[in-house]
Amino acid sequence: MTKSQWSFKTAVELSAALAAKKVSALELAQDTIGRIERHDGKLNAICVRDFARGLDSARAADAARARGKTSPLLGIPMTVKESYNVAGLPTTWGFPAQKDFIPPEDALAISRIKAAGAVLLGKTNVPLGLGDWQSYNDIYGTTNNPYHLGRTPGGSSGGSAAALAAGYGALSLGSDLGGSLRVPAFHCGIFAHKPTFALAPSRGHLPPPFPPLPFDRDLAVIGPMARSAADLSLLLDVIAGPDPLETGTAYTLELPPARHSALKNFRVLLIDSHPVLPTNAAVRAAIDTLATNLGKAGVKVERESPLLPDFAVSSRLYMRILISLLAASFAPEIYAGAKTAAENLPADDMSLAAERLRGIALSHRDWVQADRSRAQLKAQWRELFKSFDAVICPVLPTPAYPHDHSAEQEKRRINIDGKDYAYPDQLAWPGIATLPGLPATAIPIGLAPDGLPIGVQIVGPMLEDRTPLKLAELIEREFGGFVPPPEFDD
Repeated sequence: MTKSQWSFKTAVELSAALAAKKVSALELAQDTIGRIERHDGKLNAICVRDFARGLDSARAADAARARGKTSPLLGIPMTVKESYNVAGLPTTWGFPAQKDFIPPEDALAISRIKAAGAVLLGKTNVPLGLGDWQSYNDIYGTTNNPYHLGRTPGGSSGGSAAALAAGYGALSLGSDLGGSLRVPAFHCGIFAHKPTFALAPSRGHLPPPFPPLPFDRDLAVIGPMARSAADLSLLLDVIAGPDPLETGTAYTLELPPARHSALKNFRVLLIDSHPVLPTNAAVRAAIDTLATNLGKAGVKVERESPLLPDFAVSSRLYMRILISLLAASFAPEIYAGAKTAAENLPADDMSLAAERLRGIALSHRDWVQADRSRAQLKAQWRELFKSFDAVICPVLPTPAYPHDHSAEQEKRRINIDGKDYAYPDQLAWPGIATLPGLPATAIPIGLAPDGLPIGVQIVGPMLEDRTPLKLAELIEREFGGFVPPPEFDD
């Protein structure tokens, strides 16, 4: 089949082509559906197809444009993570017991993208309960990495990242608690943005069969995914803004503009090491190249600063707060056993595994104290951002690794330059931005020697999402970004 000129275009480019009548929304939808039907047997990114309604939406978009209507996403084909409620489609979060749950109404973010004219063609695969950096479950099976089918695409928004890398639409919606937007973006060579906490309301993005009530789950956010940085801003502007059920009215949230519009004016702190979890040689080499390139472009780049919070301390705090949140849904017998194990931990065990165990048993009193420590951490970040505009650091320590579906994640290992580390310790890197609720934009910066993508996250100041997004856009423009996976570049 002849390669389509539209398959890997950005949403911004597709919008321009639609406005110029070089292509129709129906043609774009048909092109995307054709790619899914041709390729997804080996990738398994799209777990729920919604082609008939998607084609109807495309026709409606073409009719609206013919009437002179415009909207931000009019006619743009896209997907969404399976965990979003979409009326008439199953929402399972990978739980077999919920395989027949079909919500009667859309999540708020879905309503907003539909109102903006998006053509929704399907839902993308996730791990069980969104709780892994690999995307597999007993309902829909395993999603593979489009750059190497034997490796993970990341998780929990792994299906969305794989779909974008394979050319299944220009945009997708994901979510992030432990790196679930940034990790799959890193592994699949695409872009994603973890917004400032609570910037985009998450009503309708929660485990079935809970009712879609306004609810800001601690640490968790929803956010955009794309093949270009500019597309992230396009989609973020559609989904951001308060939930009218909480404010009593709908209004647009005005974010401050990016601190700078030229690359040479940015002040960047670039980090490649972590006291509790190193990065491998390929990741460090890619970051060194980025540092050199940024310096040549006039960016003020520092590689260390006394203003940077202690990552060892903040990682332990993140483990406690994160796992205390997750443990609220543990079965009583599991919770009881973990609580007993936590009580028997040696007081001097400061490992991240020990902190995760302590987090399960955290009392409300202890959580309040931990939250006070988080407030102090936020203050440290505010002080740092008086001297720097962004912090650039890894998302994870290694490029995509082979599928490992062993049941107990605490017993899995991640190999970093020949040394094994506990699989869940990888939380330390995405937790840098998650714990203080900071915006973080994941961008690709190259390929490892074996062809697997490598990326970084650009962490910005609270509610200054446009600053890391703009820096991402400028880096992409200057040094390149997404590179299609060879096996799907047709």
